[in-house]
Amino acid sequence: MIENPILYCPHCGSTLIVQLHSGKMRPSCASCDWVYFPDPKVAVAVLIKNDNQVLLVQRSFDPKKGHWTLPSGFVDAGEDPKLAVKRECLEETGLEIKDIQLVDVLFSQEHPRGASILIIYKAEVESGLLIAGDDASQAIYFAVKDLPPLAFTSTRNILDLYL
Repeated sequence: MIENPILYCPHCGSTLIVQLHSGKMRPSCASCDWVYFPDPKVAVAVLIKNDNQVLLVQRSFDPKKGHWTLPSGFVDAGEDPKLAVKRECLEETGLEIKDIQLVDVLFSQEHPRGASILIIYKAEVESGLLIAGDDASQAIYFAVKDLPPLAFTSTRNILDLYL
């Protein structure tokens, strides 16, 4: 079941009940038969390498404030994930990227507000000046063999698999 479920039908305003539908207990409307199917949160991350170094950003906010991860963020509704990864990279690092290639798609929900689907790309820097922004307090290339404390298990798994 979902955390903090929807309570009222967005179509008719009736109070929802929880009942079995499509194999799961779901908030449903007894008045108009509407059923709530929660959408997963989708995020993108980008792996940018420079020789034996990888670009990481330091998180400015919880969860895991002060820990490091790949430049990443949520995909907006209706947004192409490839454009989302370009946007997130620019917002967090000041860098424009090119040659964006899909690396993997993972299920990874490490905290309640996090994404459940993570789309990982690799890319090369096209232009820009490396400067942290948005929700990143620092953006630094780290030697692959000397990484800082990582925020998420998924970050560690991605680096282990693809560096």
